[in-house]
This record gives sequence, C-alpha cells and structure tokens, in this order.
Amino acid sequence: MNIETKWLEDFVALAATRSFSQAAERRFVTQPAFSRRIRSLESTLGLTLVNRARTPVELTEAGQLFLVTARSMVEQVGEVVRYLHNLEGQRGEVLQIAAAHSLSLGFFPEWIARLRRDGLPLKTRLVATNVGEAVHSLREGTCDLILSYYDPDAVLQMDPELFPSLALGRTEIVPVCAPDADGQPLFDPDSGRNVPLLAYSAGASLGRSVNLLLRQRGLRATTVYETAMADSLKSMALQGLGLAWVPRLSVTAELARGELLICGGEQWQVPLEIRLYRCALVRRAPVRLLWRKLETGTGTGTGTGTGTGTGTGTGE
Repeated sequence: MNIETKWLEDFVALAATRSFSQAAERRFVTQPAFSRRIRSLESTLGLTLVNRARTPVELTEAGQLFLVTARSMVEQVGEVVRYLHNLEGQRGEVLQIAAAHSLSLGFFPEWIARLRRDGLPLKTRLVATNVGEAVHSLREGTCDLILSYYDPDAVLQMDPELFPSLALGRTEIVPVCAPDADGQPLFDPDSGRNVPLLAYSAGASLGRSVNLLLRQRGLRATTVYETAMADSLKSMALQGLGLAWVPRLSVTAELARGELLICGGEQWQVPLEIRLYRCALVRRAPVRLLWRKLETGTGTGTGTGTGTGTGTGTGE
C-alpha cells in the first residue's frame, strides 16, 4: 500500500473545511486535482471516506475513524521533518529554497554564485517545484525561501506582513520560435494569420499573464500543445512546432546561437519581476544573514533592473 503524505494532508484539510473547493484553496491546488487526490486515497485504502451526496460534505464512519490516524501521521511526519532540518542546520545551516522551474535553471546558479563571490558562502538545497507546492512548503516550514516570479493577480495570495519579499531582478516573457531556411522567424504574431500556439496549461502561473496579453492583442492562434513547463514549451519551439511565450532568461543561450528568434515587437512581451519570499516567523541565522545582505543591495539578480520591496502574489 503506497499512501502519499500529501493525500493525508488533503484529507485532513477536507475534514476541517467540509468543502472540496475550500480545502483545495487551502492546499493550493485546483479543485479537480484535489478531488482526484482524495479519490486516489480512497482507492488505495479500498474505502469510501467522504459522503459527497451531502452539502457540506460529511465523512463516512470509515472516514471519521481514519481521520484520527491521518492527523497523527501528518503531525508525526511534520515533527520528524522539522527535527531533521534542525539537526542538519546545526551541522551546516543548509538553506532549502523552493524555486519555479525556469528560475532554477535560468537564474539561480548565477545568483548563488554571485552571493558566494560577495562573501556569503551559503550551503543551499534547491527544489524545483510549482508555485502551490512551494507556498505550502513555506507555510509549513519545510523550506526556508521561495524564488518565484511576482504575479499581482495570482490566485495564491500571501500576506506581505507574514511573507515579506525582496525583488532580485527583472526579465520578460518573450514570444519565440525557430527560424526558417532564410533565418527569419517561422511565425509572426503581427501577420494577422493564424499561428500554431505552444501554450501553458490551465492553472500554470505564467499562463495567466500570457493569456491576458493574447486576449488584449487579439492573436489569431490554434493551440497545438499545452504544458505547465516553460522549458517544455522551449523544446517544442526549437523543433519548429509553434510559437511559445517563455521567460527570456530561459532562452538566452538559444537566442544567442540563433536557434530561436524573438517574434514580433515589444508589444508582445510581458515584464516579469523575480522575487525572493521568506516567512517572518522563521528566525534561522542563515535566512536573516542572507536577507540583510540582499536588503543592502548586494547579491541581487542579473535582470534589467533590481530592487527591494514587498508583494503578495507568486508566479511560476
């Protein structure tokens, strides 16, 4: 029997809210994804835990009994993880950073190298993840920092008093495609012709900003591929399969080599701010040391601008 810890946490959240939509929001996932995870738990156990015919939802007798075990297991896992983090911290103060996938490759290595050159030899562990999981980890204390794009319209809002942030740099989401035989872009968003679109799947953080731009500009397009991963969109664009909007920092090398080209003018680009988030309740020494260094303006990123500030939304 293979039960995932997150399923237990989902079940505990559902028991507390008695609402699939509220529990999904608390767990930072879409309601369909949350419902599938509860179904997976029930399937693995071979039990019906929730009476979905009632509003608000109710736990079955088996669900009420299993809730006691689920709560205990979640609490025990949390205690063990916190203990191990404290133990590891005593040995070397390793900072655990959850980062958007594109930032883990296109931003983090150079940023952490600069910090070390500036005299801050941090020991770090990077976890590339989606925004919802990162926010949950920060709230639960299983990661120290989140490296993410700032999204003022994000569904996942974070209290700036509890989760302060610093701006590390800026980049843009740019439309890219492969070149044709003459070295010109295969697709042109300004042409008025229908173009094959390599799109972000529903719920992807960067997709909100891109979809808003495309609606405002009235792009004529047919979606031929969907994914939540910017790097996957880049790979499809490299094969000449369509037009993709990706963070510029994700395609720097490909643009320099001419393997990808930026399509259209600046009106097709979306500005992005890169931010670092922490939890104000965490008092770990390496977090405070890094934060003080960043607040003085040292160790910021390589985008088109840097600075400090606060914000509530996160994006992938």
